[in-house]
Amino acid sequence: MNFIEELQWRGMIHDIMPGTSEQLDKEQTTAYVGIDPTADSLHVGHLVSVMMMKHFQLAGHRPIFVIGGATGMIGDPSGKSKERNLLDEETIQHNMKAIKAQLERVIDFHSDAPNAAIMLNNHDWMKDYSFIDFVRDIGKHITVNYMMSKDSVKKRLGAESTHGLSFTEFTYQLVQGYDFLHLRRAHNCLMQMGGSDQWGNITTGGELIRRKDGAEAYGVTWPLMTKSDGAKFGKTESGNVWLDPARTSPYAFYQFWLNSRDDDAERYIKIFTLLAPAEIDELILEHRKAPHARLLQKELARAITCLIHGQQACDTALSASRILFGNATAETLRSIDEPTFLEIFSGVPRHSIAHAELTTGIPLTDLLSLKARIFSSKGEARRALKGNGICVNKERVVNCDMIIDARHLIAGKYILLQNGRKTYHLVVVKE
Repeated sequence: MNFIEELQWRGMIHDIMPGTSEQLDKEQTTAYVGIDPTADSLHVGHLVSVMMMKHFQLAGHRPIFVIGGATGMIGDPSGKSKERNLLDEETIQHNMKAIKAQLERVIDFHSDAPNAAIMLNNHDWMKDYSFIDFVRDIGKHITVNYMMSKDSVKKRLGAESTHGLSFTEFTYQLVQGYDFLHLRRAHNCLMQMGGSDQWGNITTGGELIRRKDGAEAYGVTWPLMTKSDGAKFGKTESGNVWLDPARTSPYAFYQFWLNSRDDDAERYIKIFTLLAPAEIDELILEHRKAPHARLLQKELARAITCLIHGQQACDTALSASRILFGNATAETLRSIDEPTFLEIFSGVPRHSIAHAELTTGIPLTDLLSLKARIFSSKGEARRALKGNGICVNKERVVNCDMIIDARHLIAGKYILLQNGRKTYHLVVVKE
């Protein structure tokens, strides 16, 4: 399959300009996507554009990522109900550097290949453009009638809008249109890609290129991601799912994909992985035979976590997941880092003991009853132990007279107690 056929099979095409497929079949083509620089990390909502560009590069074409340093100072009305906070240049430069480091995990920026990606900041070509020169050179080529016809403008001017539309935002499509014109002239960029809410801005850029230079321009948009239950994609109770491991740990990132509904997982594995169509079809078929095994979700979570965070972080996330849902051991607990360990057990009851108490050791029955108060008495604790219902650090206790000492510590300060299959308590040992 060529690039367009691949995207159509994966469900990643919403709109496409006439002649785009023919242009891509004819020669190596350069295309760009814009990235909003409002944070110093991408989140999973950006991943469709990243995967689009990955497929584009794999097909032999050249990607350009344009950080909206100028447009980020304006704010894009598309799909928004109110105006954004505007950014200063120092913040945009910091965010741009951090975003590029994340993109480099997936996209080739540094090889000698003719289609190695580049990143640009539209502030570089907009900062010295005077208002008078811009409205004279660019504004006169696009009518207000044309700009008013865009859905993004209509929605903000409609009866349901309570915020209206500032002149600053109204000019956004002209600035983005000029980006397309500049990139065509400076980098022979013939194509722009974006989410379906960007169609109006993309077509404005194509129209400007035709009117100014008499040249053709091409564009593709992808569907905006939603969950099958109507909830917003990429959001959890704690907020955005980020690509920065300091904001969203690889374990939490892995869990986000692992918790996908079956129908969502069938869409996501096509969009967010590089697995071949034949392999995906086979996975979906096997998953439908035994959905309780969650084969599709496990492979989706593994593939995307490895792609974004690397094999080592993926392995840690897998190990962490097995701690709660598989046959983990004390060795497994000790193999993961402390932040991940604490995140896994963030919601379980915690109990503190002094490190000095471990010098001579604490009978497990005392720890279960007097210290952690999991049981109301030593007798109740002993009965649970005799029934093989207690685990210490994921290992089942067979000795009712077990003594807990410093040898049982995880990361030098934790002991994990488990009563039955799902009830956990975390003992925190303090100096």
